[in-house]
Amino acid sequence: MIETPSLVDQYCHGVLRTELGLGTFEAQLSRTEGPPAPGTTFFDTQTGFAVRRWCPPLLGLEPHSPPARYLARRRELGVLESGRRLLRGSGITTYLVDTGLPGDLTGPAELASAGAAEAREIVRLELLAEQVADTSGTVESFLANLAEAVHGAAANAVAFTSVAGVRHGLALAPEPPGPGEVRGAAGRWLAARRVGGELSDPVLLRHLLWIAVASGLPLQLHAGLGASEARIDRTDPVLLTDFVRATAGLGTDLVVLHAYPYHRHAAHLAGVFPHVYADCGAALVRTGARAATILAEILELAPFGKILFSSGAQGLPELHVVGARLFREALARVLGTWVAEGAWSLPDAQRVAGLIAAGNARRVYGLG
Repeated sequence: MIETPSLVDQYCHGVLRTELGLGTFEAQLSRTEGPPAPGTTFFDTQTGFAVRRWCPPLLGLEPHSPPARYLARRRELGVLESGRRLLRGSGITTYLVDTGLPGDLTGPAELASAGAAEAREIVRLELLAEQVADTSGTVESFLANLAEAVHGAAANAVAFTSVAGVRHGLALAPEPPGPGEVRGAAGRWLAARRVGGELSDPVLLRHLLWIAVASGLPLQLHAGLGASEARIDRTDPVLLTDFVRATAGLGTDLVVLHAYPYHRHAAHLAGVFPHVYADCGAALVRTGARAATILAEILELAPFGKILFSSGAQGLPELHVVGARLFREALARVLGTWVAEGAWSLPDAQRVAGLIAAGNARRVYGLG
């Protein structure tokens, strides 16, 4: 009885424009450092089972269709038509798109067109800095151009996002680095890097975060499981506590993305600090049939006006579908149980569902 008529996906990426074989499709299902172990498949995961449950009906097949049959149907329809059917069947009406990943991925406008939805851009800070470095000849020009680039991006983007936790870890010194410290770090990084080299210097990462904070746009911070190269012990959102305190009262909201398996820690931060929000997206995609348990744990600690839905999807339109369907199912199961037990009223449950599904994101990101 709990309805979520529209969803704002507050963090996702575009989808691949190319046809995929079994191996390349499987590689997109799981963020690992290699192929599945011999004799195994990434379809035998919670995410793989969720794809087989929710996606085949959108392409005219029975739920739980075998992977080979599903992919054959996908190829029969073609990448554009299958993507259109999947995205439009997700129920997502607004996508906030991180455009900072490499690869042949659709941008916000193309994703919006395919999904018959709206889309806005999220700017990845580290990629922005790397692009500025590629066209700046000196330390002084790099720093000046970086500040100008962040300012310019803020005029069109809906938020900034940072992968500092992936690149270095979240245990960064909380205060802004001094000008001399920034110039020194920039000089060392520019001298050592090749064109296309990634930014991982902790001083420059802190500098980027504080430039973003000064812009006033919401700042998304990746935590928990994510890229395969990340050390998970360095991505616990609790490590952000001092930075969170340092940014309190400055007018910039912080959104802790993903966070699993530290989702309760993200929920705690959202409960303690007025400017911190917790994402409940990628954790549900990873846990599949256990998604309701994870969502209930987030709802234990975070105020209901501080939780936002996302799919965290990238590459496969199937992941947008799975993110949306698992979220809806988990939310209905958790809140519906509390209504049936008499702990919540149905009107309150419906109101909270609307906040998490779309209302909170519309407020935080100024979507109207």
